Amino acid sequence: MSKLTDVPKRILIGRALRSDRLGETLLPKRIALPVFASDPLSSVAYAPGEVLLVLSIAGVSAYQYSPWIALAVVVLMFTVVASYRQNVHAYPSGGGDYEVANTNLGPQAGLTVASALLVDYVLTVAVSISSGVENLGSAVHFVIEHKVLSAIVMILLLTLMNLRGVKESGKLFAIPTYVFVAAVFAMIGWGAWKGIVLGETMSAPTADFEIEPEQKGLAGFAMVFLLLRAFSSGCAALTGVEAISNGVPAFRKPKSKNAASTLALMGGLAVTMFCGIIGLAMATDVRMAENPAVDLLHNGVPVGPEYVQDPVISQVGEAVFGGGSILFLLLATATALVLFLAANTAYNGFPLLGSILAQDRYLPRQLHTRGDRLAFSNGIVLLAGAAILLVWIYDADSTKLIQLYIVGVFVSFTLSQIGMVRHWNRHLKTEHDVAARRRMHRSRAINTFGAFFTGMVLVVVLATKFTHGAWVALLGMVIFYGTMTAIRKHYDRVSAEIAAAEGPSDDSVRPSRVHSIVLVSKVHKPTLRALAFAKLTRSDTLEAVSISVDTAETKALREEWDRRGINVPLKILDSPYREITRPVIEYVKGLRSENPRDAVSVYIPEYVVGRWWEHLLHNQSALRLKGRLLFTPGVMVTSVPYQLESSELAKRRAKKRQDWNAPGSVRRGPVDTPRPPKAPTGKD
Repeated sequence: MSKLTDVPKRILIGRALRSDRLGETLLPKRIALPVFASDPLSSVAYAPGEVLLVLSIAGVSAYQYSPWIALAVVVLMFTVVASYRQNVHAYPSGGGDYEVANTNLGPQAGLTVASALLVDYVLTVAVSISSGVENLGSAVHFVIEHKVLSAIVMILLLTLMNLRGVKESGKLFAIPTYVFVAAVFAMIGWGAWKGIVLGETMSAPTADFEIEPEQKGLAGFAMVFLLLRAFSSGCAALTGVEAISNGVPAFRKPKSKNAASTLALMGGLAVTMFCGIIGLAMATDVRMAENPAVDLLHNGVPVGPEYVQDPVISQVGEAVFGGGSILFLLLATATALVLFLAANTAYNGFPLLGSILAQDRYLPRQLHTRGDRLAFSNGIVLLAGAAILLVWIYDADSTKLIQLYIVGVFVSFTLSQIGMVRHWNRHLKTEHDVAARRRMHRSRAINTFGAFFTGMVLVVVLATKFTHGAWVALLGMVIFYGTMTAIRKHYDRVSAEIAAAEGPSDDSVRPSRVHSIVLVSKVHKPTLRALAFAKLTRSDTLEAVSISVDTAETKALREEWDRRGINVPLKILDSPYREITRPVIEYVKGLRSENPRDAVSVYIPEYVVGRWWEHLLHNQSALRLKGRLLFTPGVMVTSVPYQLESSELAKRRAKKRQDWNAPGSVRRGPVDTPRPPKAPTGKD
């Protein structure tokens, strides 16, 4: 069975890698950028649209505020990037926000940050894949008609690529990411040339549409609240920035320097693309609405439910390049691909954070170990399952999913920056070098401003998005926090319970006697082997025990036992209700209650079979017995295997597969292995 499952596994994810090859999987900056920054880079494909969607509530007139909202997002992006550059230098071990908060603010703050990040990573996959499906659907209608199925298939493909390893997946993702960046810059450059130099008028497909305001005549506090909500939606452009600080160990040396450089490059690219798309959307008169079927009017008539609203970047690309042109199709394809691959940021952040949390005993220990390809396979699979569940619940609708977004990001941003301020305060108390203190004061000022700004944005996000779905993200954070707290308490309780005492204890004291029991159903080879092994252990007392469920069979067993002259006492336990497990358990418990300091050793003969269906026909009673005996203190269970012929055949088949040669390998000949030189004989 292991061979049968191993073959497709090797085909899908490749051959296993040795642990000492971990260094070969480290990333240069050119690969680290698409691996860790694909999320913030790709968010420019939907963040501008989210700003316009919110502003459309007040009508087209509110679009005039979009440049100011873009400016606020730019200031926030530069603040966060500058703040995280301090993080990667101070904490290069890969714990990121969790390590900063846990070290400087305490375990509760660290766990809060971890919960926020885990929720955010799951949402990153769901939002990116759903948005990618919508962008691809603008060119391929089959995709948009089967959104949920398409999204789930893409998540499974992305999971498979990540299971092959970080470096290998990074190489696959690098080309689409760089093509997307180049296509967006080409669109911005060509659009600016046509509009400013050539003076051409560019019109988006929705330029002739009108927007029916959901709330007319907004002013005062209502307008301020709407602008704040639009700003919070635009902050989706910042998602994924923290992934680089969590992934510092994956960079090549010097790790911190390379991570900081990648952060700066990512920030510059994201800001330029975000502002360029917003500017072109204003120049081409893009129209967006939260409820397009009703609020978008064409010639005074609502467009109706059949209308499919394309993303802002698709509309701008059609206006600049022309619908159906090669450059437009390249932009649409690259956008869809990079949105699919943007989820890779989460596929690198979630498993790594899960490994650190597992090491700290907040998550199951299985998440701490690496898989065959030196990736954290269990974390990757867990992330994929959670993302598929979200996509299915929300019908792969990015507009619905994005309302859940951002809350977790700014919780981690804020607590991380507060933690960094305390980090610098602690080091300033012991640092006396003037130059070093000057650098620390500068870093503290950057982190202080970052904490203030991101904290203010967190308040805005909670106030404007809570009723629109942010409460779901908060609920998810509470669930993660409670689950991880319970897991840590369990591990602590088990550690305390199994800790070895310093002095003598009941566990280290030798039992007074060992009472051995061999379970017998018939006199056959497995039984005789179990008896021989039990005799070899030289216990204080040894007896065979059989359960009487059929009088004739029990009588035949007794006669066969006496005829063979087996010098082990045979005890028959009556079972009037034809049970096997209960009489054995009660008998063993009786022995323990009579002599609490005695140990009881139970030997169970078992068949070793070679076919999967044979497991269903044998050893079922033994499995039930072992399961029950495990809960009985002072009882040791020993399985005595007896290999049937089918197991020997299976072993020979496995060896034959192992020795199998690919066609042509015999012709090529075996690989010559150099022989060690002969030792001198003294005759030369």
